[in-house]
Amino acid sequence: MTPAQGTTTAAHKTAHKTSRKTTRAKADVSAKTAATAAPQKAATSTVKQTRPLGHVTFVGVGPGDPALLTLAGRDVLANADAVVVEGPEHDAFLTYCKAGVEVVDGSGAEGSRALRIAARARLVVKTAKTAANVVRLLSGDPFTFSSGAEEAAACKKAGIGFNVVPGVSEVSAVPTYAGIPLTMKGDREVTVVDLAENKLDLTRLQPKQTLVLLNATETLKETVAALVEAGFDASTPVAATVGGTTTAQMSVVGTLETIVTDLRAAKVTGEAVIVVGSVVEQREALSWFETKPLFGWRILVPRTKDQAGPLMDRLRRYGAMPEEVPTISVEPPRNPQQMDKAIRGLVEGRYEWVAFTSVNAVKAVREKFDEYGLDARAFSGLKIAAVGDKTAEAIGAWGIRPDLVPSGEQSAAGLVEDWPPFDEVLDPINRVFLPRADIATETLVAGLTDLGWEVDDVTAYRTVRAAPPPAPTREAIKSGKFDAVVFTSSSTVRNLVGIAGKPHASTVIAVIGPATLKTAEEHGLRVDAMAESPSVEELADALARFGADRRDTMVEAGEPVTRPSERRSGSRRKS
Repeated sequence: MTPAQGTTTAAHKTAHKTSRKTTRAKADVSAKTAATAAPQKAATSTVKQTRPLGHVTFVGVGPGDPALLTLAGRDVLANADAVVVEGPEHDAFLTYCKAGVEVVDGSGAEGSRALRIAARARLVVKTAKTAANVVRLLSGDPFTFSSGAEEAAACKKAGIGFNVVPGVSEVSAVPTYAGIPLTMKGDREVTVVDLAENKLDLTRLQPKQTLVLLNATETLKETVAALVEAGFDASTPVAATVGGTTTAQMSVVGTLETIVTDLRAAKVTGEAVIVVGSVVEQREALSWFETKPLFGWRILVPRTKDQAGPLMDRLRRYGAMPEEVPTISVEPPRNPQQMDKAIRGLVEGRYEWVAFTSVNAVKAVREKFDEYGLDARAFSGLKIAAVGDKTAEAIGAWGIRPDLVPSGEQSAAGLVEDWPPFDEVLDPINRVFLPRADIATETLVAGLTDLGWEVDDVTAYRTVRAAPPPAPTREAIKSGKFDAVVFTSSSTVRNLVGIAGKPHASTVIAVIGPATLKTAEEHGLRVDAMAESPSVEELADALARFGADRRDTMVEAGEPVTRPSERRSGSRRKS
């Protein structure tokens, strides 16, 4: 073998060894890569199959009055994906939620309190496993004589995060709404006792302290006896309040000796918050809720549904229980060509003035503008008139300031009073565009014509009589079970009488203005209150003034304060 051959053979062996090492290394790398990839792939598969747990916020909504919901609670509801409620009493709070929110009914749990809490806790956990942002609504405060703490503990055990938004507790809110302070100078000790299920030893309670008793109505006789045995004087003042913080609230005041009999005589039903102690004596001076001028009044609001809100809110502020009954609906005109022609004329400069006599007229013209792709700039060069402040506000929301609003009576007659006569020198055009309802009166047309104007009287919308209300509502109207009816237009008078009959003679009647007053009287109704200006807020204020005067008269005469519907049998008001 030559040196060259030996070198070649050695090199070949070295290369072959290197090749085997490289192959083995590649194999090792491939094996490691495969081994590493397998768990990664499995992990990825596991992540895809596991849904992350949601988050729960426990929100206290207060004991009944929807206005007691906190700002924090409202904000949480706005971002909820699912809301767990306990019944219809929570429906009012769903208006703060976004569209499409899932509502989970948690009212079906039955059995003992412990079983109900456990069932609801499981429901909350189950919901949080399918929805990212869950809100659990609880009456009162979540952590004060409520099941919030137990449900939150269940979330913690399941690995679900939670927040708590405190709420107003019935322990403090209901006595406050009843005009009873829980603490005063000399009365600084308060004990709250929940008598829901457990037999409690009441002998440890001190007679000098104020007691707040919850869930005591069913065992009140035994509870009162136990308190007297524990040293409480039988003459200790007691107040029991049902329906606390709502317009259905009712309080009965007595003593430990008489309260059971007093509640039976008052025919009070439902669970009550009961306060025992000398602080109850302050109710006579501090009662502020149940002494509102329209407190507990059942008031009929015959309106179109989309317009009843502001009036009903104002009535509730005075303690009333308003019920909206649709009597008319607003619909487009049967023949839209007249409106189409008027809108084209407006754009082409046919008119000098546009007169709006209602919010609905503004809405009808605005819808036509949207249909044609127009905006407020189409009114450039035109003068705008509004029949009243509410109509002016609707025009203002469009970015337009009316040139004319009546300085006196806000009506068609008031508008004519302030309308300038046509002047051939100052007014280049003598025509007025008047979009209005199909049943509007001719007062404005006749008045403007007398002033030298030519009026295009255009039907912008129709008011159509609604279907009759349910039989129980019709019966309540005729038999005087409503305390008052508020009429916001002549058409609501005609339509209510047409679909449901005349209100009972004992029912208080309030109207929005002189024209509605006249129509009511034409239908044989005696009007008790009229708004000083034609707005729904002033209408509610006028009725409240009537209610306050009526209450003061009863108090001064030493008579019990009753509602109009609580008349003596057979009594009727003169018409």
